[in-house]
Amino acid sequence: MATGKVMVEKVGGRSTATSCFSKYPLKFLLPTKAAPAGTDVVWIYSITYGGGIVSGDSISCEFTIGDGCTAVITTQSSTKARIGSESLLVVIPDPVTCFSTARYYQKQIFRLVSDSNLVLVDWITSGRHANGEKWDFEFYKSINNVYLEDDYPLFLDTVLLEKRSIQSIAERMQDYHTIAMVILFGSKLKEIQKQVQENVKKMMSEQLQISYGGRSRRQNSVSSSPNRFMKPEFIASCSTFGHEGKGVVIRIASDSTESVYNFLRQQLAVLQPLLGQAPYAC
Repeated sequence: MATGKVMVEKVGGRSTATSCFSKYPLKFLLPTKAAPAGTDVVWIYSITYGGGIVSGDSISCEFTIGDGCTAVITTQSSTKARIGSESLLVVIPDPVTCFSTARYYQKQIFRLVSDSNLVLVDWITSGRHANGEKWDFEFYKSINNVYLEDDYPLFLDTVLLEKRSIQSIAERMQDYHTIAMVILFGSKLKEIQKQVQENVKKMMSEQLQISYGGRSRRQNSVSSSPNRFMKPEFIASCSTFGHEGKGVVIRIASDSTESVYNFLRQQLAVLQPLLGQAPYAC
């Protein structure tokens, strides 16, 4: 049985949570004032007691977003969601941060119709830096599968990080401390997709110029230094998926969590008119 369930439907022309259930260690919060006047959206927050899934608890949630509704989910859990016609679901959790020796597994399944809209952020940090932890967990697996009608696979993705005897996770991740994935799908997000792709292209062009410039300066100052490319502090890439490139996926690796927060704030700020406030604004 799911740890939590929420159903959002149109009531009196507005998106409304018509059903909400949760049990320990999860509690949903549906503040009535979360959506400013003039917006039609349900914000779904949650509290996890006792450390949640990173501490070994099993949390699974089911969400149904009815036709024409808009909902925002900030919950970090294994999730099943159905998104109706002309609906928008925005999933914007904080990053997973695993403690030393932790084992983490999460599977999210999203079922859409052809005119559904989805924004999904899934990300992880290297650990609790204050405790000296850097990719020190045992196992991390995050699955994100998106299907259209009749279980047609639209987007299937798995990230697996596991300790090995030959090479640690930290060695494989090198100096990067955060990795993230962002999915933007649907006609409501067409202009946002275009803008994000342009922004990423410009950003990476600047990053690569800095990296090559740094290499050139080192070569000029120390003639015996090896010919090495200076690794960018922030890497992002974009690619399209689905029929006629209706979806866009952005993948990110960064040496700091704050730089990813900044990227998400900047790129998703254009959602404010739809959501009443910008994602990750606080």
